[in-house]
Amino acid sequence: MSPQTRPDLSRLTLVLAALAALLLLVAGPGARLDFWSFRTGFTLLRWAAYLGLAAATAALLQLLVPRWRGSRSLVLGGGLVLGVAAAIVPWRWLRQARGAPPIHDITTDTSDPPAFVAMLPERASAPNPAEYGGAEIAAQQQQAFPDLRPLVLPMAPGPAFGRALAAAHQMGWAVLAADSAAGRIEATATTPWFGFKDDVVVRIRPEGTGSRIDVRSVSRVGQGDVGTNARRIRAYLGRLSS
Repeated sequence: MSPQTRPDLSRLTLVLAALAALLLLVAGPGARLDFWSFRTGFTLLRWAAYLGLAAATAALLQLLVPRWRGSRSLVLGGGLVLGVAAAIVPWRWLRQARGAPPIHDITTDTSDPPAFVAMLPERASAPNPAEYGGAEIAAQQQQAFPDLRPLVLPMAPGPAFGRALAAAHQMGWAVLAADSAAGRIEATATTPWFGFKDDVVVRIRPEGTGSRIDVRSVSRVGQGDVGTNARRIRAYLGRLSS
């Protein structure tokens, strides 16, 4: 490769890496702002990974060969870092997706899951139904997330309801209904990057001298949730029990 073409190749590598990083950065926000569908956002992530891997490979090869590298080490180093970053984020999500079951309805009570009431009109047009999927879904959840269990608080249902409602607000959920008489809280959680809407129902019942808290979190779209609903329930129960 001639000295004249060496800088062009290094700049091309950096541009390719920058394009991959740009696709990574806009994939989620564009879907959240309704510029494109979440499926298009996933496609952009896939191309970000492809281009990032290609850019990182090209940068690494040029850095390893002194006569190719020349004086462009800084440019190539930037291309390598950007390329790796653009490729590794989608790769990590793919690993998470493969490690989670293809379900989107998670609850602490699979035999008698909390039911949505006030949220039903909000979910009327959602691809995923509000009704629980039954034994098959329960079996997949129990295998993947065996730690999800109801939380028993050492307080009466009244104070437990107030604590559960406060925790829902602290989680940043948009609370739609809070029925203290029925012991039910219904809210919507929005994921930070793609803006997916997941609905949550919290149920508070007497349990001995205390109160039992059950939680159910259900995605509106998508067959799987990459473990998001399970993590949300864990975080919420952790906040309640701390």
